[in-house]
Formats: sequence, C-alpha cells, structure tokens
Amino acid sequence: MRRLLPLLAALLLLATACTTTPAPDPKPEETERWRPTAGLAWQWQLSGRLDPTVDVPVYDIDGFDHSAATVADLHRRGRKVICYLSTGAWEDFRPDADRFPKSVLGRSNGWAGERWLDIRRTDVLEPLMAERVEMCRAKGFDAVEPDNMDGYRNRTGFPLTAADQLAYNRLIARLAHDRGLAVGLKNDLDQIPQLLPDFDFAVNEQCAQYAECELLAPFVAAGKPVFHAEYELTLPQFCPQARELGLSSLRKRYALDAWRQSC
Repeated sequence: MRRLLPLLAALLLLATACTTTPAPDPKPEETERWRPTAGLAWQWQLSGRLDPTVDVPVYDIDGFDHSAATVADLHRRGRKVICYLSTGAWEDFRPDADRFPKSVLGRSNGWAGERWLDIRRTDVLEPLMAERVEMCRAKGFDAVEPDNMDGYRNRTGFPLTAADQLAYNRLIARLAHDRGLAVGLKNDLDQIPQLLPDFDFAVNEQCAQYAECELLAPFVAAGKPVFHAEYELTLPQFCPQARELGLSSLRKRYALDAWRQSC
C-alpha cells in the first residue's frame, strides 16, 4: 500500500491540473459568425458625428473612423455593427494609403481621392485587405461591408473580367469568414447568382432608381437581408416595391450622414 501512495498522489495532481487549466480560445474561424436575417432595419452612417440612438438592430459605420469603444457602445444598445471598408478602390485619406504601390492604382472611381484597384494583383492586395478586415475583427465588429466590388463593370484603367471580379470578391468573403465576421455583397448585381453562397447579406444603392431591385430577390429568398438605400427617389416612389420584395430600405443623403427616412 505504501508503494501505491506516490502513484496515487501523482494521479491526483494530474487530475487537478486537467480540471484547472483553462481551455484555449477558439480560433476565429471556429466561432459562430453573425447570420443576419431578411427584413432587419438598419442605419447607415459614414460621415458626421455618429448618432447611436436610432432604434434599429443594425448599424453600418466606417471601420477606420470608429473605435472599439464605439462598437461596444452600439452593442450595449442592442445593435449589430457592420464595418465599412473600401476593398476595390484606393483612398488617399486612409492611414495605410502609402502601402499601396502605384502599379495597382487605376482611374478615379468618381469620388475625390479615390482610384480603382487592380484586383488581379492579389499578391499585393490580399495582405493589405487581410489587415483591414482584421482591424474590424479586433474592434469588435460583427460584419464587413466591402465597397467598390464591381470594378469589372467600370472604367478602372485595367482589363478586368467577370472572372477576376468573382475571384476577388470570394477572396474578400473568405478573409471575413476566416475571422468570424459576416460579409455583405456591395452592388455587383450581375454576379449575385454566383456569389450568393459566399455572402451573408447584400448592400445596394439605388436599385429602385435604376429598376434593378428584382435582381436582389435571391438574397431575400435565401433568408439573407438586402440593406438598400436610395438618394434621389422619395419614399412613395420606392417603398411599395421594397416592401413587396422584402428589402430593408432607407432614403439617405449622398453624404451618408445621420439623416435617414425608412420605409
């Protein structure tokens, strides 16, 4: 019996260690990401002093301009928070702007200080975009809204193809999902049939003005929300169709400040 005592003591110490050692944190890709459902109301504000008091379940705000504390405050108010990033265009006012080589910068996309990116150059863009998406994750955002995701349909200065766009958009979706974040497809209506499985929601501008809203129906049919904004139409001009299609629709100013009207 005396010979068994050291063995019993060792076993007891091992059992104690097993019960007191904390489990490692799960990897981001192992966590369950937010899966928004169709019909959610939202607020989209990318400029001006943030108004956190709009009583909606989803906020979409600029990822660079806002801190983790802002995201946490919105969470305390019961909001899910989407991180706006430009992934298809370069912006000269971002803190990482000088890390983009001139070889990937194309024509202006129509906004001051912005130029289309050569999305074929994933050797350059993937690590830069991964850092941006990681910033969103580190600040506590629930999702990413990657903007300028339809360069192949525009005069970018590069011979981009539909296949180039599909590959790049899927890359951005993977970067978000690998970090436990939901991700939205911004515009790019023609590629919805191919990209629907890769994205958790859609963000659209002016589909009613250009008679394109029905192209977004596959997202709603899949139970995924379409966060939609119009700038030039009045509510009576687009809300009846938006309600019929199940879109989450707003009227906004082009500045995307706090002002909003909802259907």
